[in-house]
Amino acid sequence: MKVGFIGLGNVGAKLAGSVLRNGFDLTVRDLDSSATDEFSRLGAHVANSPKELAERCDAIITCLPSPRISASVMEDEDGVLAGLSEGNIWIEMSTTDQQEVLRLGALVSERGAFAADCPVSGGCHRAATGNIAIFAGCDRIVFDAVFPLLGAMGRRVLHTGPLGTASILKVVTNYLATANLVSICEALVTTETTGIDLATAYEAIKISSGNSFVHETESQVILNGSRDINFTMDLVLKDISLFQEIAERGQVPLEISPLLINIFQDAQDRYGSREWSPNVIKRLEEATGLVIRAPGFPAEIIDDEPEAPGEEVVIAKS
Repeated sequence: MKVGFIGLGNVGAKLAGSVLRNGFDLTVRDLDSSATDEFSRLGAHVANSPKELAERCDAIITCLPSPRISASVMEDEDGVLAGLSEGNIWIEMSTTDQQEVLRLGALVSERGAFAADCPVSGGCHRAATGNIAIFAGCDRIVFDAVFPLLGAMGRRVLHTGPLGTASILKVVTNYLATANLVSICEALVTTETTGIDLATAYEAIKISSGNSFVHETESQVILNGSRDINFTMDLVLKDISLFQEIAERGQVPLEISPLLINIFQDAQDRYGSREWSPNVIKRLEEATGLVIRAPGFPAEIIDDEPEAPGEEVVIAKS
């Protein structure tokens, strides 16, 4: 299978690296020539446009920062749709809106090609090692066709149902992670006011019912001070806003979600759209005059789990 990958950002470059590392014939495309130059050095081909990439490849992956950019890459005159052939598979790995995935998927189908939305979850550090989780929304026959490729990029792969279902679940899980991050920030700052050692507090939370994936990762870079989790304020705002839109379509009167949007909008206004998302804690640091730090924590999270072939997550049936 010849694979094309468009979007070599924080996550995309790591996923594309796994594709290349696992022996696939890879063609890449990104507006940043330094990113494509590095992949060229490692043996990948470089396309001059999304259309050219689609013409070369069997499977075309997009991993882009917003629905607007995905639409442009797909629909521009030199976009992916212009280069698709019958039997090609478009794999949308961006975190995006379900309605937009369905709209673009219909355009892909009109050309005799297939569509799948396959967002990832589990942090950039796990994307680098091929150990991230992947949700896949598509027909079962498409899932079976792309599973070897998905299994090269991710450790656990879940077929979520038809096209668009994976994008909904990705937004749901990112909403939960954001709520957890904000609650962790409040917990750490409040604990600091009591005089308890924050390294001790970290371990207490880790062995307790209050533990979480977010705590084991983002709390560490918060306490280090780097706050570098490879995810920025604007991306958080995009994701939780998409979740709010899903709730509004379903007429669900959410209470926490609007608060999270307000918190991150304020943080973005203060610190910038490209600030690392854990620095949402600075709002509380500034309000209290406290500095939330503790020795012995890493500046970034490194995945030390050995790479292994991906496996399908099988849903238990009664």
